[in-house]
Amino acid sequence: MTLAPDLSSTKTSLLRDRYGTAFDLDAPWNRTLSDLFSHRSIRAYLSKPLPSDTLELLVAAAQSASTSSNLQTWSVVAITDQARKERFAQLAGGQSHIQQCPLFLVWVADLARLAHIAENRGLPHEGLNYLEMFLMASIDASLAAQNAVIAAESLGLGTVYIGALRNQPEAVSAELNLPKHVFAVFGLCVGYADPEKPAAIKPRLPQEAVLHQEQYSLEIQNEAIEHYDETMTRFYAEQQMNTPGNWSQHSVDRIATPESLRNRAQLREFLNNLGFELR
Repeated sequence: MTLAPDLSSTKTSLLRDRYGTAFDLDAPWNRTLSDLFSHRSIRAYLSKPLPSDTLELLVAAAQSASTSSNLQTWSVVAITDQARKERFAQLAGGQSHIQQCPLFLVWVADLARLAHIAENRGLPHEGLNYLEMFLMASIDASLAAQNAVIAAESLGLGTVYIGALRNQPEAVSAELNLPKHVFAVFGLCVGYADPEKPAAIKPRLPQEAVLHQEQYSLEIQNEAIEHYDETMTRFYAEQQMNTPGNWSQHSVDRIATPESLRNRAQLREFLNNLGFELR
């Protein structure tokens, strides 16, 4: 396939950055793919405000994502108040980019709306008590948020997800005044990236580790994982990141003990307290 010179060079460069090595595909390419492959986590923001109606545009993009059975079991809380952003930065372990960004979004799995509709009609809603519904709501929130991320990045904005909100779910829920059957899945910073602190595209696992043909196999992943460990060790050195060890070591450290989950080992108990019975 023949591409315009600028698109062809962009394709080659972005694929190399995404995998940390040369990776060529004889496949169609366009500006949307360039946006997707250019994704990186931004942790330094300018104080520059967002254009008018950007929030509403991002939410419209989020609502354009797929949703199971059209139940739309998610909501988002937009935070621009500086004091509240500072509190969230502390709740997330001192992540200063939360207080830097002009817009902080908290994406929630929301079953309260369906419960409210059923109760107003005097109808049962026992189905909300099952694990399937919590999983559905979390997936819905994730799909919606990713659509918003793609939209934001297409507008020249930077983003970064904040999973650390799940480290202190009680405090996060209190800060947002969340009712039962609503849970903060993650946060999202949105704003203009600080050009003085550029972020690199982080390589991902080789496709040999994640792409399976017809049936799944663990054994065939070994070589790809070893290659990725080398790629990430090189990436950490190039970015001058103080990250000892390789990706495999970091990953197993993250799952080694309940304590390594950073308070999230108690998540089921907290969800039960929020009305998610998870039967």
